[in-house]
Amino acid sequence: MTRDTTFSPSNHQALSPSPNLHITIEEGSENSEQLFEDDGNDLEIEGGNEVDIESNGLEIEGNGLDIESNGLQNDCDQMLEIEDKHESNGDDTTAVAFENGISQGKDYPAPVVGIEFESYDDAYNYYNCYAKELGFAIRVKSSWTKRNSKEKRGAMLCCNCEGFKTIKEANSRRKETRTGCLAMIRLRLVESNRWRVDEVKLEHNHLFDHERAQNCKSHKKMDVGAKRKVEPTVDVEVQTIKLYCTPVVDPVGYGSSNSLEGEISENVDRSKCLKLRKGDSQIIYNYFSRVQLTNPNFVYLMDLTDEGYLRNVFWIDSRSRAAYSYFGDVVAVDTTCLSNKYEIPLVVFVGVNHHGQSILLGSGLLADDTFETYVWLFRAWLSCISGRPPQTIITDQCRAMQGAISEVFPRAHHRLHLSYVIQSILENLGELQESGVFQMILNRTVYESLKVDEFEMGWDDMIRWFGIADHAWLRTLYEERERWAPVYLKDAFFAGMCIFQNGESMSSFFDGYVHKQTSLKEFFDIYELVLQKEHKKEALNDLESRDSSPMLKTSCYYELQLSKLYTNEIFRRFQDEVVMMPSCFSITQVHANGPVLTYLIKEREGEGDQRDIRNFEVIYDKAGMEIRCICGCFNFNGYLCRHCLCVLLNYIGLEEIPFQYILSRWRKDFKRHCIPDLGSNNVDITNPVQWFDHLYRRSMQVVEEGMISQDHYMVAWQAFKESLNKVRLVADKHV
Repeated sequence: MTRDTTFSPSNHQALSPSPNLHITIEEGSENSEQLFEDDGNDLEIEGGNEVDIESNGLEIEGNGLDIESNGLQNDCDQMLEIEDKHESNGDDTTAVAFENGISQGKDYPAPVVGIEFESYDDAYNYYNCYAKELGFAIRVKSSWTKRNSKEKRGAMLCCNCEGFKTIKEANSRRKETRTGCLAMIRLRLVESNRWRVDEVKLEHNHLFDHERAQNCKSHKKMDVGAKRKVEPTVDVEVQTIKLYCTPVVDPVGYGSSNSLEGEISENVDRSKCLKLRKGDSQIIYNYFSRVQLTNPNFVYLMDLTDEGYLRNVFWIDSRSRAAYSYFGDVVAVDTTCLSNKYEIPLVVFVGVNHHGQSILLGSGLLADDTFETYVWLFRAWLSCISGRPPQTIITDQCRAMQGAISEVFPRAHHRLHLSYVIQSILENLGELQESGVFQMILNRTVYESLKVDEFEMGWDDMIRWFGIADHAWLRTLYEERERWAPVYLKDAFFAGMCIFQNGESMSSFFDGYVHKQTSLKEFFDIYELVLQKEHKKEALNDLESRDSSPMLKTSCYYELQLSKLYTNEIFRRFQDEVVMMPSCFSITQVHANGPVLTYLIKEREGEGDQRDIRNFEVIYDKAGMEIRCICGCFNFNGYLCRHCLCVLLNYIGLEEIPFQYILSRWRKDFKRHCIPDLGSNNVDITNPVQWFDHLYRRSMQVVEEGMISQDHYMVAWQAFKESLNKVRLVADKHV
């Protein structure tokens, strides 16, 4: 039994066979040499006839087994759903159901990079079944094994129409069936016991022919294997594709079919199981089942221990998945409940929308906060958001989570919540926590330093002055300063999520709703109410931004320009910068290097006689019309600062803000849909599979909009009826 209950994309390295690999490549495949890069003479390439691996029809044994499909499948959102299906005789059963978004509407979803199988034969059988449903045949284009060993290490399965006839074959009387089709999947053995899909090409350059495909060698062998299983046996057997088969979730105890009324085996490590009260598993299952009835793109994934006990759960609805496609550039991982030992070990992914409002991008319940658990969570989340990681991830200081982010999101900017860092400094320094002088110097050093040397010198002076230079925890924190000190973070984009102003902090998404003693039942009772409240707030903000014009405070055209484009909340934030432009009383060009100009801006800060003067450096590149201030306002908040605005207006003479500094994520006309848009506009009009994907996604957008109100429903229903009548008229013309 393996750990994972689902497949999820991971970061793959290009397949590079070792010197111990033995490769077999089909003769006449003109692209065979592109499969690998031969680093020397250690690879043996053997030519021969077509390679065709015979499927052995692997089976899952048990009572009343089946593979289920809801017909609403998405090739990017595949997962395994664990269902409670106990037989009346009390025997344990294994039920594995595909719960997908969009596919061909059949039993086998399209392959995606990252899907894993328990054996090579499982992978072959799956692709063969998928091909049979679409109407094409497959063959083994190439495979490779260890030298002096029969152990298979990798293979490439391709469409039977791949390549072209050789010169020798071209003279034969057999009909030409090859079209140079590039559809294929490449498999690789990982962790010695799993087969992972490393590369996928779905596009075919020919029409599907179900009748001809049925007579192909690969499908004939599959049919023969299936016929052998028609005869009754002691255990009912069903030919299946095994994708991490797991025991059924029991509605009691720790979620295992082996547990009885909350009891758990003494041989099982309780710390590795999700801490649930009696009946909590049923509450989770009931909620997921109910949501799926009204939310077709709702996805949940479960992680079970080897003994079958529930360990981790992740779920995300269609609205969150769609929101991520628009606002997934910056994501915060909120572990408040888990790290503070709440009754429910909740972890949520949070983003920020076009109103600067927090939005939910996924939720999970975790057994612990270990590296392995976070890796599972991040991979589960990644598999539900089209495999596209965020630019910036903001977390607390958990070491295990930092390691997991490096493993799953190696290219993302990982930064720490600054407010959490400041709070942890005060909590770890004992008596200094109550010192107003220390807090003032700490905040000034962290928040007001503009240059790296300024911050480092200020920090050194602070720890020597207060006698904490030898504090081990503080020294470790300082070594990680590039993850939390604002002076180091100016190259990462934060969309206003990470608070860099003194005295501000970011609250939890469920702040005020979930408390330390909140039970799982109470949480799911309020969960949808909280989401509905947030959705209503967003809708009201949309309405206000669309129908009202904010009051202008200056005569600057920049203010008027963005008042027409940005939502009211984001405009008000930008407006504060425009209002403060007069505080920049002196602008001097101090350096020029070709088209790159450097300006020094003097600004008065504070009020009354205590106003200080600070210097800000602004760099402008005339060639690319790019401008950047040392304060980092644009990357931190998503709009230009007053220092840049003064240079653009008074020295560069630009009447409008350059388009690259007007972000679409803040626009009031930024219309979002409630279903993921995975590039469905780029449709191959010769490919029926893409027809289905495109039509399904567009129709689901109408469905989501139609559920807003009764009026929306009536309009959507009328539009569907009219569309169906028009489509039928087209069909009648061809009769």
